[in-house]
Amino acid sequence: MMKALSIQNATVRLEGKTILREITWEVNVGERYFLLGANGAGKTTLVKVITGFLWPLYGAKVELLGKKFGEVNLLELRKQIAWVSPMMHQWMTNPQWTGKEIVISGIDSTIGLYRKVTETELAQATELLRLLRAEHLLNQPLRTMSSGEQVKVLIARALMTEPQMMILDEPSVYLDVTGREFLLRTIEELARKRPELTILFITQRIEDILPIFERGMILKQGEIMAAGWREEILTEENLKKAFEMELRLTRTRSGRLWTVIE
Repeated sequence: MMKALSIQNATVRLEGKTILREITWEVNVGERYFLLGANGAGKTTLVKVITGFLWPLYGAKVELLGKKFGEVNLLELRKQIAWVSPMMHQWMTNPQWTGKEIVISGIDSTIGLYRKVTETELAQATELLRLLRAEHLLNQPLRTMSSGEQVKVLIARALMTEPQMMILDEPSVYLDVTGREFLLRTIEELARKRPELTILFITQRIEDILPIFERGMILKQGEIMAAGWREEILTEENLKKAFEMELRLTRTRSGRLWTVIE
């Protein structure tokens, strides 16, 4: 099976401290894969390695969408990756920007639009928002959108370049319960409508890991603590070890897992 991501023996040191240690990780094309870990586990650093913003020590090998780092133009490769992160909210500085302007700006890799829109671009943005059941946000100012609606606009923006991979980097971290569930339904629907899209979901919340994420990995202190099928690694024993606290799991009818603190 074709690999969307292959990392071999990646170690990252920053300011004399080892952040990631000997990470080996593979994700197949079309897989929905979660990455779970507490704060400081190394999740954000690993995302930066995947996107080429951080390089591991000599001897590691990183391939993304069949392209080997060191032999590929990363600026061009990144156009094939849809990255959605709460950090993007801080860049949306103009409250007058509309959903249309934010979405179409994905083509230019900017936040907000600084040129005229073509009819083709407008049609594409409209279709993507329709796909996410958010067509009503097309002409709505950013300042009037809820946090959940803003995240939908950012997802549509990320999809404007027709990417092969989507990285959802703790997208619900600033959302309330309603906004989070709104977002998770959107992700579930997107996965159903785009079966060829490889999706990596980065989180520290067990309850955010939808059943569509069938494979996953748990990071702890920069090392892979567990990896494999969802049912094999999302166990009380593993989660107690990863988060260093007593807890038990309950399962909802939809298949989601929720933690109860003992």
